[in-house]
Amino acid sequence: MSLLDIRVPAVLLRIDRNPFHHGTLGAVRSLGRAGVEVHVVADSTGSPVGRSRFVRRLHPPPAPGASPAEIVAVLRRVAARIARPAVLIPMDDASAIAVGRLREDLAPAYLLPQQPATLPEQVADKARLAEVCAAAGIPHPQTLVPDSAEQAAAVAWRLGLPVVAKWSRPWLVPAGSGLRSTVVVRSAREARELFLRAEEAGSRLLLQEFLPPGPDRDWFFHGYADRTGTVRAGGPGRKQLAWPRGAGLTAVGLWTPNPQVQGLAERLTGELGFRGIFDLDFRRCGTTGRYHLLDFNPRPGAQFRLFADSVGLDVVRALHLDLTHRPLTAGAPLAGRAFVVENYAPLSALRPAPRGRELAWSAPDDRGPGLAMWALWGRHVAGRLLDRLGPRTAPALPPSSVVVRQAGEPAGERCPAALDEELSGVSGVPSVPSASGVSGVSGLAGLPDRSDDEKASSC
Repeated sequence: MSLLDIRVPAVLLRIDRNPFHHGTLGAVRSLGRAGVEVHVVADSTGSPVGRSRFVRRLHPPPAPGASPAEIVAVLRRVAARIARPAVLIPMDDASAIAVGRLREDLAPAYLLPQQPATLPEQVADKARLAEVCAAAGIPHPQTLVPDSAEQAAAVAWRLGLPVVAKWSRPWLVPAGSGLRSTVVVRSAREARELFLRAEEAGSRLLLQEFLPPGPDRDWFFHGYADRTGTVRAGGPGRKQLAWPRGAGLTAVGLWTPNPQVQGLAERLTGELGFRGIFDLDFRRCGTTGRYHLLDFNPRPGAQFRLFADSVGLDVVRALHLDLTHRPLTAGAPLAGRAFVVENYAPLSALRPAPRGRELAWSAPDDRGPGLAMWALWGRHVAGRLLDRLGPRTAPALPPSSVVVRQAGEPAGERCPAALDEELSGVSGVPSVPSASGVSGVSGLAGLPDRSDDEKASSC
């Protein structure tokens, strides 16, 4: 008998167009296996998620750039079809921000955690995250916000090349722009040119001091803050492989106990009064050993299923249990359990996993998505290879060709063909004082000036 209240359906909302978002499939399977009726409001065109036997119904999502009123209208139509209250789970930052602001408009059709309406936006915005970390005393990479193209070049030199460039609101990056939410900038000229595209990106450019990658340096924490603020389910994990190189998602992750990471996560969410599912990314400084918060995602991370414990509790099930007033009975943590995204790390998916492993796409009880993924991925990789040969030796790709983004990234992302590389990093990076003549996060957003006692270049 399911511990979840299967009378209450779940609605997964994803505004970003990404056919390869395996986190959405993880949520579908987690709830569907527990007997919950699962509805998906997302672009399902060509997506393997639509092939899951645990999807009750697919619904058209809001159009890209939809207004709050349009998002509410879409969700109300879905609610009318379901005809009873449902747990609503945003699966990307844009959805989490919209749902946070529209909570009152969506009640009572949808069950949602109670927290300040603007909090998801506050933590998802890369510039405002620096304020949050400063207030909470959480280490964060040095961050400066230039006012002009020339200042962008000066900031790059000041921080020490290479530096990391981020758009403060990555969910606004338009599809087809070729812009990435996070890139490593290796010259002042690159920083200057990137600044000139700020209007196109839809938000400010941040330059952050680069924390070098290395063994045992990239960590993440997934959790659910319940109605009392207690962090339940989830846990700390170590990124073993990232894809693509330099600013990528977790291709292979390992559930690894880490009291320091867990303590930082609990302290931060507690001070913020955050309620709901969250996903944090950290990078450890090799010299000081301090963990710097890189990103705060106010929704499930794509690899959240890594943290399914001995009784099957994960953050998505914890949310459903809590919002339906069911007890959250946790099992034992399964330290050493692995999570592998097999199209990004195919060789790792074949290696032995003595402590257990979950694949992102393939599952014995739900084979449709895995088969569909490999067919779609094969066409994508072939198209990329032909494209690299150039127009003189290869025909143009047909209009139906699929362009893939890394899971969890905004619509502007573009990814190359997957390789099972031994990578050790993602968007590493660090918060701080404004340089002379340059507007820092502190100067623009009211962040008190503070010095960071370690330089990323020395880590």
